[in-house]
Amino acid sequence: MAQAQTQQDFEVRFDPGSAGWMTKSIQFLRNWPVLSIIILSVMVFIAVMAPLVSPHDPLFSSLRARNTPPIWYGDGTWAYILGADTIGRDMLSRLFYGARISLMVMAFSLIFGTIIGTALGLIAGYFGGIIDEVIMRLVDIFLGLPFVLVAMVLALVLGTSLTTMIIVLAVLTWAGFVRNVRGEVLSLRERDYVALARIAGASLPRILVMHILPGVINTVLVIATLRSGQLILAESFLSFLGAGIPPPTPTWGAMIADGRNYLRDAWWISFFPGLAIFLTVMALNFLGDWLRDKLDPRLRQLSS
Repeated sequence: MAQAQTQQDFEVRFDPGSAGWMTKSIQFLRNWPVLSIIILSVMVFIAVMAPLVSPHDPLFSSLRARNTPPIWYGDGTWAYILGADTIGRDMLSRLFYGARISLMVMAFSLIFGTIIGTALGLIAGYFGGIIDEVIMRLVDIFLGLPFVLVAMVLALVLGTSLTTMIIVLAVLTWAGFVRNVRGEVLSLRERDYVALARIAGASLPRILVMHILPGVINTVLVIATLRSGQLILAESFLSFLGAGIPPPTPTWGAMIADGRNYLRDAWWISFFPGLAIFLTVMALNFLGDWLRDKLDPRLRQLSS
């Protein structure tokens, strides 16, 4: 009788249905990048709607509010929810506008780098020979150059600006696409459908764009997603060094640099932009890993 009562109590406490629901939820979170999509959606929304959701002008300063702590401190105020920096500028507003700058620089530089790198990879892999040799040696030269030094030189020659930053990051991006796309094209150019397209008299641009490019687009998407996080880190790093977008334009890297001398008394000046960089890069890396697992047929075969 006691054993039956214990068994009944166990069945009440442990509901298989609830355990199954939890297992399905965990499996769903593992199969889909929900957290990454939420973080990136919030960042994109903030970047696009920054003028509407920012409580203050990011360039407006009030010396009376300098080093105001966040709202949860005793001296905090709702006027500066995340506090103010050393000259009294609202941290929350500068974070919102910093997201706009970082994502815009990343998007434009990634688009240019992807187009240039994919085009050169298609040409190198399809033609081979001396063309392939010249392009790949050019890639080796660019990959061998110290990026920080090149960025500093370009900033001195061209001047620090948004355009210069996009050019610098596009130079950083394109070489990685060439090698991966070239490797895919070397095998795709020998496929029967490509040979039939040549026999049918298809032009070279049509063969590259309509027949070979669809075979490498999955690789391009994965590389682009993984490169996005690296571009945000590179932009923040250059802004931290002073070789990025000049002040007073708010950028996450420059905001970290503004607070590096006040970490003891006003830690929030550097902490919140650093947290924004961490969350954005983490979400992009997780999304890139998920795309690689879903789009790479070799990984799909191993998982199945």
